[in-house]
Amino acid sequence: MSTASIKQEIQAGETALGIELGSTRIKAVLIDSHFETIASGSFNWENKFVDGIWTYPLEEVWQGLQSAYTELTNTIRTKYGVSVSQIGAIGVSAMMHGYLAFDKNDKQLVPFRTWRNNITGEAAEQLTKLFNFNIPQRWSIAHLYQAILNQEKHVDSLAFMTTLAGYVTWRLCGEKVIGVGDASGMFPIDEKTHDYNAKMITQFESYTGVLGHNIKIRNLFPKALLAGEKAGMLTDDGAKLLDPTGTLQEGALLVPPEGDAGTGMTATNAVRKRTGNISAGTSAFAMVVLDKPLHEVHRDIDLVTTPDGAPVAMVHTNNCTSDINAWVGLFAEFAKATGQNLAPDALYKALFNESTQGDPDCGGVLNFSNVSGENITNIQEGRPLFVRTPNSHFTLANFIKAQLYSAFAPLKIGMDILTKKEHINTDAMIAQGGIFRTPKIAQQVLADALNIPITVMANAGEGGPWGMAVLAQYALNNDAHENLADYLDNRVFVHPESSTLNPAPVAVKGYDDYIAAYQKALPVAVQAGQDIADYQPAKKVTE
Repeated sequence: MSTASIKQEIQAGETALGIELGSTRIKAVLIDSHFETIASGSFNWENKFVDGIWTYPLEEVWQGLQSAYTELTNTIRTKYGVSVSQIGAIGVSAMMHGYLAFDKNDKQLVPFRTWRNNITGEAAEQLTKLFNFNIPQRWSIAHLYQAILNQEKHVDSLAFMTTLAGYVTWRLCGEKVIGVGDASGMFPIDEKTHDYNAKMITQFESYTGVLGHNIKIRNLFPKALLAGEKAGMLTDDGAKLLDPTGTLQEGALLVPPEGDAGTGMTATNAVRKRTGNISAGTSAFAMVVLDKPLHEVHRDIDLVTTPDGAPVAMVHTNNCTSDINAWVGLFAEFAKATGQNLAPDALYKALFNESTQGDPDCGGVLNFSNVSGENITNIQEGRPLFVRTPNSHFTLANFIKAQLYSAFAPLKIGMDILTKKEHINTDAMIAQGGIFRTPKIAQQVLADALNIPITVMANAGEGGPWGMAVLAQYALNNDAHENLADYLDNRVFVHPESSTLNPAPVAVKGYDDYIAAYQKALPVAVQAGQDIADYQPAKKVTE
């Protein structure tokens, strides 16, 4: 679109805003009616480990949203000479799962318990057996039931619980709603009704009733909505939460809030059956839209849904790029100490390219990138480890390659269940995430790890918030009433810019050898979490 046309759409409020609260960054993306990004803004944040809980303070949610939105609007003002007073539709996405609990007066009862917490093992096991359906530790219902088992006092005051995306949408429009994809990470969804599974609700309410709790899931959980439905309208108070200057006016359409899995599927055009996508960031997850049910319950395979309610097999790992980022940060410090101030992208590129010179099996060096506990490998406490033997081929190339291999190792272990045990096949597997900003390197490692072709689109580094903006446009301008898969094919991804890499046989064999050694050594990583106490900096003594 021309500059004049974009300016006209901004002034007319015909744009769509996608917001995503990721693990390390909050980002806002404004797109035009042709799905092109007009401007974006971001805010960096990090979870905190407080009293044994991975959490974010809700005050920082709004600080981050306002900062990202301000950066976005400042860019528009500079580039187009106009202010943003109206927006056509707004969609909010965030990290899935977790536990945000409120009382009848909308007061937060306990700090936000994120997906990263491995503290609900007893609850997850009991509910999986009760439902005959896999309930992972990070799911909202597991957090609720664990709080009951722990006899936490706040449970008796609980009136509403939601996800992070559901919370932000609630504050912006006043409606307690959630997208069905995000809802599927709170409680199992019935494929036929696209709502919380009624049979399992009855089972849960009866089960907890024995423990003396009168819990009604439908009163407690947000209402589940499909992509394309209307969630509410931006209120005046909501507008001020985003834009304290008062420039943004009320009235924008709010669309069903989604999880980062749903926006990843949308941003990679992977909502049709037999398609799949992989998102790689602080955590990683692979999504395969199923064309047939699984034969059995697998503790490492979640069953969730697309934003329009189709069943999806999900392999979720708690760890992916955090350990790589930490090591690259260390190399950045070294470079600075030698007088070399390298931009982050340049440093990642140099190190990732060096990894191509490594041995196919990493030369006998092993890395465990568990910054937090890992559900796939049954590690309760995160203790990143790098291990080598006296005869290992210890080079920079093998060191970096081991970092890349270990980032995808839990994902491979989970995906092998789908491909080798359940014989689930896909017509396309598309990857996204910041690790793919350096062309081809991580993409090739992933293809070799899973032994399937991997496609990366041009928007691989920034897909999530853009995908949420697309879902907002879908609800705002779907005049043909197309289903989501057709809408993406016919309007959004008409001429996608992408590249596909096939697995290399030698590298596939090398990765298989690496993963065999990795799995054999897993008890060391487990023991490290048990024996090595978390470091607590000494408090400074003030006179």
